[in-house]
Amino acid sequence: MRHSAEPLDTPAAYTPLPAGGRWSRFLAGMVELPAALIVLADILILGGGAFARYALHAPIPWTEELASILFVWLAMLGAIIALHRSAHMQLTTFIKNLSPATRAWVDAFGMWLVMVFLLLLAWPAWEHLTEHLDVSTPTLEVSEAWRASAVLVGDVLMLVTAATQLLRRSSRKQVAVSGLLVAAGGAVLCLLSPVLMALGNANLVIFFLLMLVLCVAIGVPIAFAFGLSTLCYLALSTATPLSIIPLRMQEGMSHLILLAVPLFIFLGGLIEMTGLARAMINFLANLIGHLRGGLQYVLLGAMYIVSGISGSKAADMAAVAPALFPEMKQRGAKDGDLIGLLSASGAMSETIPPSIVLITVGSVTGVSITALFIGGLMPAVVGLVMMACVVWFQTRKEDMRGLARPSRATLLRSLLVALPALALPVIIRTAWWRAWRPPRRSRPLASSTPCWQAC
Repeated sequence: MRHSAEPLDTPAAYTPLPAGGRWSRFLAGMVELPAALIVLADILILGGGAFARYALHAPIPWTEELASILFVWLAMLGAIIALHRSAHMQLTTFIKNLSPATRAWVDAFGMWLVMVFLLLLAWPAWEHLTEHLDVSTPTLEVSEAWRASAVLVGDVLMLVTAATQLLRRSSRKQVAVSGLLVAAGGAVLCLLSPVLMALGNANLVIFFLLMLVLCVAIGVPIAFAFGLSTLCYLALSTATPLSIIPLRMQEGMSHLILLAVPLFIFLGGLIEMTGLARAMINFLANLIGHLRGGLQYVLLGAMYIVSGISGSKAADMAAVAPALFPEMKQRGAKDGDLIGLLSASGAMSETIPPSIVLITVGSVTGVSITALFIGGLMPAVVGLVMMACVVWFQTRKEDMRGLARPSRATLLRSLLVALPALALPVIIRTAWWRAWRPPRRSRPLASSTPCWQAC
């Protein structure tokens, strides 16, 4: 749904500035390599820590703390990469049908709002860093500045990335005019700050309804829209120190449970590269592919099983679609039906553990991840059954003549090849339950039990 503004064909004033493209490519290369190395380091640290804890029964106490610090850096570098690729979540419903000229102006205005948030965040991030220079971590006993500096460095690099994106996609006129409009709006809000201070809770409507909705409606990435609204609310209508914003950002990214997210994404990419997903799909196709709508059922079942391995919908779809779509098209399936079924199955499997969404919800709300994983299975089963009913209705008259049923030997051979992929979801869920299950309560002692016997 995200579309870059198309360059206009007329005057030089509407020609995007070329310097932005060179700087953008340079920054992308400078950020992507450290991010990849941090992912690899987190995998090795957490994998080694898990092996030492559960295999050797000799936990290494500093692994989780070091991995948490690295994850804060990974999150900030990932935000920079997402901004460079225009991959941040945003709403384009209201702007996707605008003309290219109007869309270019709206995109320039939205990018200026992103830059304003990052610029205003820079000083609070610096204050947050200086406050943690003399604070040491409990296990590694290194300065907390190693963790706090990630927010400042990430903010500065995102600001530079946003500026290069603005120069690359917008003309000189769009950059200048939209910048002046944003500056004028900021000046008006600053002048109205005494009035806003006196409004009290009415500021929640102004900043978290009007400003937030406006930013989201014009395509500002949702994370930056919330950040800008929050920062303006705190700065213009309260006396709260702004350093609380980078502090809360750091705390949100330091949650231990979130360390599972890059590991599950890596696992999803791994099963795609090693062919485990294709082997499982081949087995399911041999099992029921000869039936009416068989490959559609295979797609649904494969998405359900693969989602229980990776937790990344992008990896799931990349593993399932190329293996099934060519044969499904040969059987007469339409592109729109295939894309709709794949998208619906991806939404259906969003709550199947290990689910990145459920991990994030649990880390934010404090709800038990194990309880969320157990509860997430049933909605996915209901969605799977309902979509299977739709597939049956659509393919009940499908012509299956000339399609031979695989032999038992072929079916058994494909089962043996697919066994590792089929066993992975069981292994992952079992390991997660053992790692996160609540401690077993001891039986209460009777009141007549002597103290020495209780000991």
